[in-house]
Amino acid sequence: MELIARGRDADVYALDDTRVLRRYREPRPTEREARLMAYLAECGYPVPRVYGHTATDMVLERLGGPTMLGVLSRRPWQVGRLRRLLGELHDRLHALPAPQWLPTRFSTGRDDRVLHLDLHPDNVILTDRGPMVIDWSNARGGDPAADVAMTLVTIGSAQVPGLPARAGRGLLLRGVRAGTTTDPANHLAQAARAKLTDPNLTPPEAAWLRRRTGTPHQDA
Repeated sequence: MELIARGRDADVYALDDTRVLRRYREPRPTEREARLMAYLAECGYPVPRVYGHTATDMVLERLGGPTMLGVLSRRPWQVGRLRRLLGELHDRLHALPAPQWLPTRFSTGRDDRVLHLDLHPDNVILTDRGPMVIDWSNARGGDPAADVAMTLVTIGSAQVPGLPARAGRGLLLRGVRAGTTTDPANHLAQAARAKLTDPNLTPPEAAWLRRRTGTPHQDA
């Protein structure tokens, strides 16, 4: 199989012109992820089709087009359009009630919505049919403000080749906040603390998050 993408938790292989294999390096609740993606598709939210899954593998629709991150790296002048699009994708998702079987995180205690919790530019593929959102392994039910906050701390801390330089990153962050109707302000510190528990963080990413939470270095 041809390796076509490599993420922090999984590798993606081409199976044929219409399908890819997403292989997690450790077992994941792929049954729940597949069930959620089916629910989202029924609600009209843009996700790839799921053809099958095992404890570590998911066979998914192959999507044609660049990631939003790829477009930002090559055409940074499009940051205005793309930041609004990212905000709109949040609003569309948060209009959907969380199914009762979906575990919660950052719950409101009532009226929980579906949260992606990793909705950043590298998880949006810009296809001829419009944007498609991938990688639902972190999804939970909860408060939409926490989802937007997680996107902001992820973009702010990320050490990713191709992400715009500081000025462009600032425009992207402000644009996401302006592009969604949800105010994440009260959840930013909580989201940064939650992001610090990610085992895949690089040292610079962890340092950025600690500065914003006042968390001392673990070796201090």
